[in-house]
Amino acid sequence: MDGQDETLSTALAAASTTRDVRIAAGSLGAVPAVLKRSAPASRYVIVADDQTWAAAGARVLSLLNADGLATSDPVILEGQPRVKASAETARRLAASVQAESALPVAVGSGVINDLVKYAAELAGTAYACVPTAASMDGYAASGAALRDGGFKRTFACAAPVAIVADLDVIATAPAAMAGWGYGDLVGKIVAGADWILADALGVEALNPGPFAMVQDNLGDWLADPGGVRRGEAGALGGLMHGLVMSGLAMQAHGNSRPASGSDHQFAHLWEMEEVAVGGVPVSHGACVGIGCLSMLAAYEWLLGRDLSHLDPIECAAMLPAPATLDAEVKASFPLSFMAENASVEVVAKSAEPQAVEKRLELLVREWPRIAAGLRGRLPEPKTVRRWLEAVGAPATAEAIGVSRNKHARDYARARLIRRRFTGLDVLHEIGLLDVAVAEMFGASGFWRESRAVA
Repeated sequence: MDGQDETLSTALAAASTTRDVRIAAGSLGAVPAVLKRSAPASRYVIVADDQTWAAAGARVLSLLNADGLATSDPVILEGQPRVKASAETARRLAASVQAESALPVAVGSGVINDLVKYAAELAGTAYACVPTAASMDGYAASGAALRDGGFKRTFACAAPVAIVADLDVIATAPAAMAGWGYGDLVGKIVAGADWILADALGVEALNPGPFAMVQDNLGDWLADPGGVRRGEAGALGGLMHGLVMSGLAMQAHGNSRPASGSDHQFAHLWEMEEVAVGGVPVSHGACVGIGCLSMLAAYEWLLGRDLSHLDPIECAAMLPAPATLDAEVKASFPLSFMAENASVEVVAKSAEPQAVEKRLELLVREWPRIAAGLRGRLPEPKTVRRWLEAVGAPATAEAIGVSRNKHARDYARARLIRRRFTGLDVLHEIGLLDVAVAEMFGASGFWRESRAVA
């Protein structure tokens, strides 16, 4: 057993649902045996789209039939330019699964997996997953990120009981999809920093086991972006391990904190607003990659500040009153469904002035130690930009259809859409978020070379 398999075995022991993970070239042939052991059922149904059916779905069905496992007619989902991550689609799929009394096997990437995950939950059954691309971290994650009534939210549902990722299949996916996965994985750098801050300020305790599952090997998984772009087995295998481990860490912790922070807040904002390039919606991973860069630039700015003279009482007194905050939300989100949901989220994480004073006192007292720890683990944003360029992923906001002016505004807007406490909230509570953004987009800031989208 190699080191990556040992790491997976340890993570599986802590996972809430997933019991078997295979990540190797040629592993597709193991699907029948894995299903019989970890997902026994009287009948199975393959769920795929046109592309993933051709990539692996037809072969999986053939393998199941050859092994004597009963199957229903496959469900091939359709959508242009690709299947949409819609809760309504998942509800229709759940009705079909229930009618067939079949255990679903998701053959595909992010959207297929999330649709089947939620459908299985609604149908009251387990499910298994056969990834066809190293494109995102949700394969092993509990919860499905779907749009419902326009707002992207995470539905509570169980992760797959088994995952079989054949690296030969994954290598045939478009290279851009591995770039999306790389962008999703690079975001874990920021997720870790956000959790460290939340822990240090007494907001949300760091869970050492799930934190380590993601952070301890993150550098190795991200080490060869060029190899990922070229489809090299070692680099793709490392990326796939990192993506699956992120999901297992979320299972072990009970929510997405180990793998999702302010990087994802930018991403979810842009996805809900349907940012697109050439009429094609931008992928989740591409959005996360730019969200990561956005926050690395913010952390670089914050780590350059001396906070010893900060006055916690004064900072807490300057925070907006509830009515002012509500007005900010409404002004920030013209779309009503976004404003309504953002209002719920921002109220949920709002704190009384006394609580803010207490954590800012901690911040001032512990800042030298906190800052030293963050400097030791956060790469410079220009370094991560080079990684994204090397993997062939978008490396500027403009490349995902976000103009310079919108990007600057979205630092404040991203803070409002999730209740999770992150570096954005620290900048807000010390009254320097607007200052930081102005300087990051100024003549000497990280985003100084940014140009507006026409």
